[in-house]
Amino acid sequence: MQEQFKSEQHKELHKELHREFYLTCEQYYIFELLAVAGGMMGLYTYSLRGQVFCNAQTGNIVKMAAAVGWGRYGVAFYYIIPFFAYIAGTILSEILPQKVRQAKFIRWDTLLVGIEIVTLFIVGFIPFTWPDQIVQVIICFLCSMQFNTFRQAEGVPMATTFVTNHVRQIGISIARIIKHHEQEAEARAKMAKHAKIILAFFGGGATVTALAPMMRQYTIWLAIIPLSACFCVMLHSDLVYEKAMLNLTPHGH
Repeated sequence: MQEQFKSEQHKELHKELHREFYLTCEQYYIFELLAVAGGMMGLYTYSLRGQVFCNAQTGNIVKMAAAVGWGRYGVAFYYIIPFFAYIAGTILSEILPQKVRQAKFIRWDTLLVGIEIVTLFIVGFIPFTWPDQIVQVIICFLCSMQFNTFRQAEGVPMATTFVTNHVRQIGISIARIIKHHEQEAEARAKMAKHAKIILAFFGGGATVTALAPMMRQYTIWLAIIPLSACFCVMLHSDLVYEKAMLNLTPHGH
């Protein structure tokens, strides 16, 4: 009995010593806040800025294909603009992190959230009389960089600007519970994480849609709230707790 107890203690100690370390920018609650902002940005452009999905591009490609099929080529071209803006954001978010890391001041992840806050504040001043494509390009650019930068939450692949993969992961977890009862606890925990991201995204989008008639172009400022919470926590970690770890690369990169 005593030997079994020691063996269990040894296993727990082994787990503790080999537990994966995650940076602040990889913490699950950070991804929840980013998902709230992602839902807000997506519904803002769809509801108020030309009915374009700027947080992901599948919907735009579907609309572009439909327009081509109907022979409405001018409409099809309209959806090319956010598509290439998204690509540009991905390219930039691949190039800049190394340069920011060399500065050894803050992480690229933190800087990006700060850029999002400032940019969305400016977007709120862009009147509806201006072409919607201006706002669409800006938000496509931001969502692309956010999606490409924040890839894993505590070792689990996550997206903060759309929810398709989270829906798939919930289905996988349910199947695992049915097929492998011994993995039920782990599957339920994983399913809950993906479900919470979906709810965060949904909540952000619903809030923006509900308040859009009252706040109009300034509705996008709501996304600054969760982003500011992320920025403050991440900046504090960069300057204090993780100052000596600025050269570490988040998981998934």
